[in-house]
Amino acid sequence: MPKTKSSYRRFDSLIQLIDFFKPYKLRLLVGFMVLIIAAAAALALPIAIKLIIDQGYLLHQSDKLNQYFLLLLGIVTVMAVFSAGRYYMVMWLGERIVADIRAKLYQHILQMEPAFFESTPTGEVLSRLTTDTTLVQSVVGAGLSVTLRCTLLLAGSLIMLSVTNLQLTGLILFIVPLIILPLVIFGRKVRRLSKKNQDCIAESSAIAGETFNAIHVLQSYNLEGYFTGRFNNTVENSFATARHRLTARALLAAFALFTVFTGLMAIIWLGAQWVQAGKMSLGELSQFLLYGVLVATNSAALSEVWGDIQRAAGAMERILELLKYQPGIISPQNPVIIPPAKDQAISFQNVFFNYPSRPEQHALHDFNLSIAPGETVALVGPSGAGKSTVFQLLLRFYAIQQGKICINGIDIARADTTQLRQHIAIVPQETSIFAASVMENIRFGNPAASDAEIKIAAKAAAADEFIQRLPGRYDTFLGERGLRLSVGQRQRISIARAILKNAPVLLLDEATSSLDAESEKLVQDALQHLMQKRTTLVIAHRLATVLKADRIVVMNHGKIVAIGSHQQLLEQKGLYARLAALQFGELS
Repeated sequence: MPKTKSSYRRFDSLIQLIDFFKPYKLRLLVGFMVLIIAAAAALALPIAIKLIIDQGYLLHQSDKLNQYFLLLLGIVTVMAVFSAGRYYMVMWLGERIVADIRAKLYQHILQMEPAFFESTPTGEVLSRLTTDTTLVQSVVGAGLSVTLRCTLLLAGSLIMLSVTNLQLTGLILFIVPLIILPLVIFGRKVRRLSKKNQDCIAESSAIAGETFNAIHVLQSYNLEGYFTGRFNNTVENSFATARHRLTARALLAAFALFTVFTGLMAIIWLGAQWVQAGKMSLGELSQFLLYGVLVATNSAALSEVWGDIQRAAGAMERILELLKYQPGIISPQNPVIIPPAKDQAISFQNVFFNYPSRPEQHALHDFNLSIAPGETVALVGPSGAGKSTVFQLLLRFYAIQQGKICINGIDIARADTTQLRQHIAIVPQETSIFAASVMENIRFGNPAASDAEIKIAAKAAAADEFIQRLPGRYDTFLGERGLRLSVGQRQRISIARAILKNAPVLLLDEATSSLDAESEKLVQDALQHLMQKRTTLVIAHRLATVLKADRIVVMNHGKIVAIGSHQQLLEQKGLYARLAALQFGELS
């Protein structure tokens, strides 16, 4: 996972949650007011009980006793109603904030360039999007509710204790720092262990995601035991870290409870001595004890939630690390508009490029190529020659180190990335099918397309005939990665998607490589008709595609080694002739 250079202090990550609360200021204010009323009602309970004991029972005044019981009932009613309101308001805010964080994080991830995903396991990203945000949710929702309530009640109880009996309050104030000190010490350790625990979980998610996506290869090589061992190691590391974290939290809770209730027993014993000596009334002692109980219970609750806050701080750090990472490819502030046209001219001018993961190796070296509007150019060459790199750079998935790429004379580095990609349709070699219906999978080419237009595109891609045989036809759910379809069928869905986009530039990366002979003939006819009206770049190994190109560009080691027609290149007896002899048996 790429790391930002910023270093977060202990709570900087949680403090930055304030930005997510800003849109909900009014609701936050209302929730805080409701919280204050609920806390005030809770703090009024000991006063009502003191009045019942001193003015009712001890003085045997039944009228006042009834009045004080009615007052107590009113206080309890207010406390119940506003406590429920406080819970709903704060929990709503928690759910809303975490939903916003997830949406922002997902949107941010989608803006990352392919280089980011080359160095970051998908499982790691998913862990931050799901597990880490869930941890933050536990604090922003229930944790925030408990923290605000306990803090107000603790502060209010300490104030009321000092009003009731200043001397006994001194004993309480001696106990509170004994609770806070271990909170700080153990809290730091819990936070470090929590972050380490989340990293272990993310690693196990990455391994699981990788193996699930390659399950056929894994099983065919009998690697179940190997990957099970790797996964178990990460799970055990996660468990060991969690055990250390739980031990720290358990020790913290035990110390806090022992300190709080030992102090409370000392107060009860001392208060009883003073009642017997006539220094305070039984009602005052009862009031003081109830406030003491509030201090004890709320201190214990804060010690519990403190561990969750530390865990959430670690999780939020991981989320912010991802949000702080800026994509390498961004649109300029004042982009140049690529003029709309049916045919687009493309030019590569002195392009030098190497992938971030292989900085010492040029993927393209002094690459120069001009493609006329409406021309079809085939790129051929051995693996690693740089053919797919040409496509990736034209779509601006990567930034070139030197030179320039232009469409209709406009440098694509000065264009809006979204507008640039609207001009280009691609049929990749590895087809991506989403967990949606056939109709929706094709519609991704043009979300505004009608059902009728989708069916026309499917027929043009020779996909309609097999779609009609599916159980739900165009409404058939294809499942994750479209595993219910054959490779050739998935390829035809991809071609239909590109046809539906109707972009002026067409990129075909072995578009017919997975088709049987009959389907290839149908699709080649459809593509040939489509290419006549568009500027087309084709990565091709198959003879039929190469023969129909206006020009063939032969590449090797990121350079152009020859350009010409099929016959011209054969006569040169160079790299193309050798490739033709190897790949096209007809020419051997």
